[in-house]
Amino acid sequence: MKMMSHLYTHLLLIVVTCGLASVVLAARHPPVNPHGGVLEEQEADRVIGLPGQPPVSFDHYAGYVTVNETHGRALFYWFFEATKNPQKKPLVLWLNGGPGCSSIGYGEAEELGPFLTQKDKPDLKFNYNSWNKAANLLFLESPVGTGFSYSNTSTDIKELGDTIAAQDAYMFLVNWFKRFPQFKSHEFYIAGESYAGHYVPQLSEVIFDKNKVVSKDEFINLKGFMVGNAVLNDETDQKGMIDYAWDHAVISDKLYEDIKKTCDFSTKNLTDICTQNLNKYYDVYSIMDMYSLYAPFCAEANSTSRRLPVIQGIAPHLFSKIDGYHRAPSGYDPCLSDYTNTYLNRPDVQKALHANITKIPYPWTHCRYVCPPTTWNINRGVWCVLSNYIDEMI
Repeated sequence: MKMMSHLYTHLLLIVVTCGLASVVLAARHPPVNPHGGVLEEQEADRVIGLPGQPPVSFDHYAGYVTVNETHGRALFYWFFEATKNPQKKPLVLWLNGGPGCSSIGYGEAEELGPFLTQKDKPDLKFNYNSWNKAANLLFLESPVGTGFSYSNTSTDIKELGDTIAAQDAYMFLVNWFKRFPQFKSHEFYIAGESYAGHYVPQLSEVIFDKNKVVSKDEFINLKGFMVGNAVLNDETDQKGMIDYAWDHAVISDKLYEDIKKTCDFSTKNLTDICTQNLNKYYDVYSIMDMYSLYAPFCAEANSTSRRLPVIQGIAPHLFSKIDGYHRAPSGYDPCLSDYTNTYLNRPDVQKALHANITKIPYPWTHCRYVCPPTTWNINRGVWCVLSNYIDEMI
């Protein structure tokens, strides 16, 4: 993955693109409050003794930030300072999609984070294309119910949606900056992929509106955002998947024409004949990786990379009803998600990351159904939000 080279621009940027020891101590640079004193909460989140970690010179922190005290909602984060001169680098928040997919499991451990999981020992390897070479990098598991993030109020999960996700993410940032005040003045960017095509602009809109009325202590220095392979409009996203498969000779001309004739992607409901044709479309992807057509396929039995019962955020509204839709991207190693799943479910890893402190009654997974799809604005485009925000920024 290529490094983002324009993190420093003041303009809004929107990118839409389809043998080491098993335990290594992190660098120790006690955080200093600009107003004096060591920050105890921040220091408590410092990650030390992460199993399998390669030696690094930068500090990293992980833990929970409460976003709603009344309901007991808390979001889990993992933060990496830049490899060099973190005090001069911007801050980037990364969000994966879903809804309900982990930015720790995908973004950090398999895509753009400093530590990638691997099959062999040590358990982690340094990612030489990590984005924290260019910026301070913050991964957030959002909304609650995703990854290690949790709520003590069970009804919260049923009520989740775009609005609550944006509000909780905003409260996370407000409280996180109180814990890490040395980064509050840094240029701040929000980035993400997949259903983050909703998360990112909606959170940006909340920040922009709040900045007009909040005190200086809660002002967030937002400079822009980036979204890749983004869910922006359900109808065009779904058509695009079919066009892509046909253009790459994954499906036949006949099946392509049959889907075009029988499927109306502007409606919420699928006809039986459309469902049959889409299942034929997904049959092909039982033997290849739809996210990387020319990469090998993970053939291990019961592989989590092979089939996950979750929405991945690409044209989710209708396609989520089709059997073959529930798959996760595998990366260059087709079994990479298996390694991540095993690693993040280890008690010693969770202890080092200050994760799962409430002992949630289910294993960590890459993605989780966080609520019924009807509570999300999946089938609504976010062009209005984008347009309004761009007009305001420019």
